Amino acid sequence: MSMNDQRTIDWLLQGDPAIRWQVLRDLVDATPAQVAAERQRIGTEGWGKRLLDRQHSSGLWSHDLGPKSNRGLYMPKWISTHYTLLLLARLGLEAGQPAAADGCRALLRGASWVGTGGLRLWVTDVTDVCVNAMVLTMLQAFGQDSEVQERLRSFLLEVQLEDGGWNCEMDSDHGSFHTALSVLEAFQGGPSSPAIEHAAQRGREFFLAHRLYCSHRTGEVARPAFTRFPIPYSWHFDALRGLAYFASVGAPRDERLADAVALVRERQRADGRWKVNARATGQVHFELERAGQPSRWVTLHCLKILKWWEDPGSRQRRA
Repeated sequence: MSMNDQRTIDWLLQGDPAIRWQVLRDLVDATPAQVAAERQRIGTEGWGKRLLDRQHSSGLWSHDLGPKSNRGLYMPKWISTHYTLLLLARLGLEAGQPAAADGCRALLRGASWVGTGGLRLWVTDVTDVCVNAMVLTMLQAFGQDSEVQERLRSFLLEVQLEDGGWNCEMDSDHGSFHTALSVLEAFQGGPSSPAIEHAAQRGREFFLAHRLYCSHRTGEVARPAFTRFPIPYSWHFDALRGLAYFASVGAPRDERLADAVALVRERQRADGRWKVNARATGQVHFELERAGQPSRWVTLHCLKILKWWEDPGSRQRRA
């Protein structure tokens, strides 16, 4: 490790517990006990505690914004119960955390099923594949309601498209980058089975066929936003989030991802850090990090991606 790399690691370890536990696990090979001790701090310090402190006694967040906000279940973005639980799961808050469990139960109490299909968090007859995938992610992360989890897995398996992707509009004939990645992340976070592994392999091939973020029609980057590195990313796809998924499952190196990896390398600053490019428009509980400034969240994930890409041993350990 170069001196610049060590300075970057030291800088990351000065950040939030949600950053530090992942640095210890993925970048410096700390002991499991050290990783677990740091991860436990998420609920009592920093970003995690600040989010939990905003929860109402009902278990909901944004509970008092009236019926047009869907009672705080899904709207407003990004301070509703749905998106707050999703962010807590992505920070690494552990299963068994009482407040997160209360939040999951409150979310499910307010939700309803669309026939034999998926859940809905609003008063319509429509279900959204992407939302169902995100709900599955948080239920798995916090160990809640195994029966609902299984029903959601079955639903997501049923609505996979011929091209291997998923789309929030189930009558579409082409996968959505946003929805497909949300489903793959949900499958990653739960129990495996032959059906899920087959679906995940097809989903990964969907992204590889698109060189992660390119149009199947033109071969060009599908949307400029896909090349930005925002936080938090909620349901939005971008190259960093996509590569982070491939790295996290220890996928084999595939040259169809080379352009996206080159983008990550190009964005690294001379001091070894990466910055936040932007954040999605909408309300937030508080700014995790400021756009345009060096970002521990982005830097952490970029380093994890480059380690996976450049170190065959890292891929073998994760696989």
